[in-house]
Amino acid sequence: MAHPASISRRSFLTGRAAQPVPDIAPPGVVEGWTAACSGCGACAGACPTGVILMRDGRPSLDFSAGECLFCGDCAEACPEPVFDRAAKPAFTHVVAVSDTCLARNGVSCMSCRDACPEAAISFRPRVGGPFVPVLAEDSCTGCGACIATCPVRAIAVAPGSREAGHG
Repeated sequence: MAHPASISRRSFLTGRAAQPVPDIAPPGVVEGWTAACSGCGACAGACPTGVILMRDGRPSLDFSAGECLFCGDCAEACPEPVFDRAAKPAFTHVVAVSDTCLARNGVSCMSCRDACPEAAISFRPRVGGPFVPVLAEDSCTGCGACIATCPVRAIAVAPGSREAGHG
């Protein structure tokens, strides 16, 4: 029998279930973009939600503070041939909900569903407990809106089976 994921009381109360933050490129970057990127940070400065941070001289998305709007401001601000401006901005990842999710541990919470602009997260009823989250991977754009709102940080990016685009 599998044991449920354990979360410390401190992590639960502070919302700090520690997870490593993966390096996520801004949407719409071309293959081999790291060689073309000068590390100037123009994309980070142009991001209206502040999710683009510079890590080791390269832009990386951090959804703990907000979501990607797919606005294209990062591509417009970039002076290098890093972005495919003709293509619709997209991610190759979706989100995944871990076993530290409050709903999966008997606590009613639907903050991720409420934050999702694409309605990609729904909740399935279960006997003897609160509803549990179900991700519609084909609807998830990978924008990260659900990540920042999760009180226990149970949501993270995961490789998608297709290129997730906005719109």
